[in-house]
Amino acid sequence: METVDEADAQQVRQCPGCGAAVSVSTRFVSWCAACDWNVDPSAPDPNRGRLAMFRRRLAMRHGQQLAEEIERSGQAAAVGRGGPGRSTVLAFGVALLVHSVTGGLLLAAGALIIAGWHTRILPILGFVLLAVVAALLPRPGRLPRHAPVLHRADAPRLFELIDEVAAAVGTTGVHAVVVDAAHNAGVSAYGIRGRRVMCLGVPLWEVLSPQERVALLGHELGHFANGDVRSAFVTHGALRTLAHWYSFLVPHPAVSLAHLCANALVFLPRWAVYGLFVLLDALTMQASQRAEYLADAGAARAGSTAAAVTMLDRLLIGDAVEAHLRHESMAATRADGGSRGREAREAIERELWEGLAARIGSIPETEYERRRRVSARRGHSVDDTHPPTHLRRRCLAAAEPQPARVVCDASRTQSIAAELAPVRAWLARGLIRYNAD
Repeated sequence: METVDEADAQQVRQCPGCGAAVSVSTRFVSWCAACDWNVDPSAPDPNRGRLAMFRRRLAMRHGQQLAEEIERSGQAAAVGRGGPGRSTVLAFGVALLVHSVTGGLLLAAGALIIAGWHTRILPILGFVLLAVVAALLPRPGRLPRHAPVLHRADAPRLFELIDEVAAAVGTTGVHAVVVDAAHNAGVSAYGIRGRRVMCLGVPLWEVLSPQERVALLGHELGHFANGDVRSAFVTHGALRTLAHWYSFLVPHPAVSLAHLCANALVFLPRWAVYGLFVLLDALTMQASQRAEYLADAGAARAGSTAAAVTMLDRLLIGDAVEAHLRHESMAATRADGGSRGREAREAIERELWEGLAARIGSIPETEYERRRRVSARRGHSVDDTHPPTHLRRRCLAAAEPQPARVVCDASRTQSIAAELAPVRAWLARGLIRYNAD
């Protein structure tokens, strides 16, 4: 995206749909705000499969229902506060059923090994079954090996801000921050003790204002404050186990009679596993949607309602962010002949992120409005488990405005930028890939 210059902004044509005046831009889509002419000229979304489409429709339906409840009650916290609903109870029941099957296989493996020790074949079958169970058991998360991981000593001002935002939303901070090159952010747990980790995508972080960053942190930490049945160890582990089972039962190419027989044997179990996965996914969907609305309320409480609303707008421009980074990194790669010194390369790496912030900052409000309308038409969301972004924004904008409880001033912003400078440079080098490397 480039800055709309004065000459470009002054070009006007008549809308072919309703005759209203339409600003013509060579850099952004020309569209009519009066009748939505040309508001969405892009190709239809690709077909991602039946399960993905089912989850998306379910997310849109639950998202719409919860949004209407929030708008009637006036606040997200009032929705579903009467204890665990029927879907949640059923979800835990299905999850326990899945884990009981794993436990039964573990007991069967032990029985084959112990009771059949005097034979030759039964212990072998027991150890094979034990290996299968070991592959299916839910495991605690791990920190990534190929991405920068920051701890408190590495970025004290960033962790100080996270702690302050966590207190504002009613929880505690994190033990580690993973920094990557995604236009996204998230939280999870790692290790046996369930330590908290936050993942921050530098492309998203760089296009946000200081208060929008506070809102982003408030949203992610709000997931810890409010809980999410989908992230609970029992249900998350069951979903992961079912995914393992399904991949384990995928049929092989029928190149022999043995393969045909094996495929026939796994046909019914595979579809039973698939059905359980779809059922558990559907049962946890509404609770997951509610958790997102509650997290948005945390974003408004920490960074202000205005910052939370514009932060959601930034999620709609992920394709523009990716396109800019791809274009600039390729241009830097082509321009590098292997002769640039260290200082020149460091300047290129800084410019990659500074140029991104400037380019995205030049996007006019009319383009954001167009993308909001496209979001409403297509049901845009961060992923299949999130409510549509336009519904999240609508609920925040309709609620009573909240002031920021945490303020990220210029001094703090500069200190955090200095702490993130090494990982920003590391990620930039990975994107550019100099010719001399």
